[in-house]
Amino acid sequence: MLKTDFLVIGSGLAGLSFALNAAEYGKVIIITKAAEEESNTKYAQGGIATATSFPDTDEKHVQDTLICGDGLCNEKIVRLVVEKSHERIKELISWGAEFDRTASGEFDLAREGGHSEKRVLHYKDFTGLEIERKLITKVNAHPNIEVLTHYFAIDLITQHHLGKEVKRSTPGIECYGAYILDIKTGKVKTLLSRITLMAAGGAGQVYKNTTNPVIATGDGIAMSYRAMAKVNNMEFVQFHPTALFKPGVNPSFLITEAIRGAGGILRNKAGKDFMPEYDKRASLAPRDIVARAIDSEMKKSGDEFVYLDCTGILKKTFKEHFPTILAKCKEMSINPAKDYIPVAPAAHYFCGGIVTDEHGRTSITNLYAAGECATTGLHGANRLASNSLLEALVFSNQAFQHSCKQLDKIHLKKEVPEWEPGRKVPGEMVLITQSLKELKEIMTNYVGIFRSDMRLQRAQNRTRLLYEETEELYQKWVLTPQICELRNMINIGYLIIKAAIARSENRGLHFNVDN
Repeated sequence: MLKTDFLVIGSGLAGLSFALNAAEYGKVIIITKAAEEESNTKYAQGGIATATSFPDTDEKHVQDTLICGDGLCNEKIVRLVVEKSHERIKELISWGAEFDRTASGEFDLAREGGHSEKRVLHYKDFTGLEIERKLITKVNAHPNIEVLTHYFAIDLITQHHLGKEVKRSTPGIECYGAYILDIKTGKVKTLLSRITLMAAGGAGQVYKNTTNPVIATGDGIAMSYRAMAKVNNMEFVQFHPTALFKPGVNPSFLITEAIRGAGGILRNKAGKDFMPEYDKRASLAPRDIVARAIDSEMKKSGDEFVYLDCTGILKKTFKEHFPTILAKCKEMSINPAKDYIPVAPAAHYFCGGIVTDEHGRTSITNLYAAGECATTGLHGANRLASNSLLEALVFSNQAFQHSCKQLDKIHLKKEVPEWEPGRKVPGEMVLITQSLKELKEIMTNYVGIFRSDMRLQRAQNRTRLLYEETEELYQKWVLTPQICELRNMINIGYLIIKAAIARSENRGLHFNVDN
């Protein structure tokens, strides 16, 4: 049995930044099911949005966020995040993170879809990777932080594991830690904690085409939901409009929105600049609008992609600001100075997730959440570009500020039982693989950018059958990350479908043709 003051599930920006602060107050254990640097943060190309200089202002940032969220943002939370963005950026820089600057030393700001001004801090086109590397270096050097790599969080420990009946309506549910699977040995360990931060990232892998890494299987949302935490807004799945079109590749390579901010133009196969027909902001409209426009163009023509025209961007500018994308284009024999880049939408970000308050608290006592697995009220029905890393920074700090004040009042639960395996039969990978393939097809074909009542009902019926089959296998088979991930992804699919059916109006990222 392992014990700690703070348990952090996930090693992205939210988890790492929380850990660095919390380690000054107690012992921190970070668990991650892959290598410590593998997270959605690592793949964030764009940057972090914050108003730094005239003519930009915090109020403009607030209004852009509210407009993009299509009326469903919590304005109090939006203002809190924007207001606190400046001190969080300063802290990030103090930890060693770097951002591109002009010759005069000012931030070299980018503009992305939905932003009325240039306000995105970035480091080339691999901002997330730059931040991740710097934070991991500090985390590994801290004597109060232990990182357990290749450990899979199976379930949160609550009163349920003490033999008490827990329902979704049960008041006062408490979190005592988590059962974690040592992937290398196959053994399950009990990890008790006084405070638990869920920072396990998103769930893009429930779709066939996604920019998310293979680890983005919705584990944090699913296990929190099973523990009876409140979950909301799961119908709002953001599809990034411009993922590099290359069939069979998982994950899809992201073409950052900053390229459109630098002058990139979306064109159909006939070479037409079609975005002005859909929105006056053209290629710089918010992602929900651009993704639907591209999908509509593809349906009209029967094509599988459209083009991103970057020929108007200076060759030097492209090389300096987008070296990762340039390298990928060269790999595919595409010269952005002369050739159009084939792109198509891909599942990218979940605006919904575990419900939290302004302190990052979930509906379960001693359980906090931050990052993509949480829904804070910032994004509403559609996330404004480059607000996600900012949200992770602000709410990990909010969670730290609140939880460290509660630490002395919380004691480790003594009567938590060890994990009871009850599983002896080896699983069959072919069943897992086929079930996962079927889930991805269901979600992509029926619960994608455009939805309908019939598609959603069909998705619900088929997902229910997958759920019943998988739960039966989960109870019988030897525990592996693969069966746990499949179980979690089916949970996520169910939550998206249920929320989409319940949403009777079209808002932001949710568009039902029958509404």
